[in-house]
Amino acid sequence: MPKLLIDGKNVEVPEGTTILAAAEQAGIKIPTLCYLKDVQAIGACRVCVVEVEGYRNLVASCVTPVNEGMHVLTNSRRVRESRRTVLDLILSDHDGECQTCERNEDCELQMVSRALGMREITNTGEKSRKITDDRTPALDRNSAKCIHCRRCVTVCSEVQGVRALNPQGRGFKTIIGPAFNRGLDTVACVQCGQCAAVCPVGAISEKNHINAVWAALDNPSLHVIVQTAPAIRATLGECFGYPPGTRVTGRMVAALRRLGFDGVFDTEFSADLTIIEEGNELLKRVKEGGTLPMITSCSPGWIKFCEHFYPDLLAHLSTCKSPQQMFGALAKTYYAETAGVDPKDVIVVSIMPCTA
Repeated sequence: MPKLLIDGKNVEVPEGTTILAAAEQAGIKIPTLCYLKDVQAIGACRVCVVEVEGYRNLVASCVTPVNEGMHVLTNSRRVRESRRTVLDLILSDHDGECQTCERNEDCELQMVSRALGMREITNTGEKSRKITDDRTPALDRNSAKCIHCRRCVTVCSEVQGVRALNPQGRGFKTIIGPAFNRGLDTVACVQCGQCAAVCPVGAISEKNHINAVWAALDNPSLHVIVQTAPAIRATLGECFGYPPGTRVTGRMVAALRRLGFDGVFDTEFSADLTIIEEGNELLKRVKEGGTLPMITSCSPGWIKFCEHFYPDLLAHLSTCKSPQQMFGALAKTYYAETAGVDPKDVIVVSIMPCTA
């Protein structure tokens, strides 16, 4: 258990612990951008640099292990100036349209810049080539906002095992994206959305359907209904200051009705139908000699992953739709008939925790 000093505070941590983790244990905040806890620590962005007594250069705290007797300064003048220089260079190439960005007020680059008091960009000149990609159903890419942290690359390759994103080119010409700068729709992307979840800026984000929903709600000839996944009512409250996990079912339903939806439904209903259908399919396979074991097909992302990478397992997948897809089918058939509405006038909006 090496003992060290971080900003004058005595810290004792297990052998092999990084300076960043040791500082976190001591309650000392070190800013990061490329670091992704338990997933990626590559020291690429240099925002987490610290000063260590006896070391000639500043070191990246996310990849530097502690040593016995180490004296670390996380906020010295030298450290602050280095971080501000790094941020200045990143911001000089970043498409900083914060007011219209999907990640405004939820952007890690914005938060780090604010913490370091960045008020102007001194490095000006040519910017990297902008590439936009909006051809997939769930995700939008904008290379002009990318800061080359490689978090999306790591989560796509090492966590999801898809490898749809990679660094292309070198130096100033580097682009993070599919091979040969192609669109996501041309590679084996399963639309899982994990790249968007870990992106610290707005370089890759979930496709926004809000304007299309408003247009449908404003059209009096349409019958617009909404289905909400069970996870939504347990996570939505965090956006409004409630403790994580607080169920806000009533508030959510009331808000959806006020927005103008003609019907509010719970996807949990069609999840029950999915269980019944899958159960019947399993019994049929057991009795008639179908492919076993049978694997659920509730996740479109998992189905697409199987199609791309494990086609030999496709016969094991249930033929049932996902609960969200199953509700869509019911809304256009049984519900439309019951409500006396023409199916072509029924618009189904899905509020899901999953981009796929």
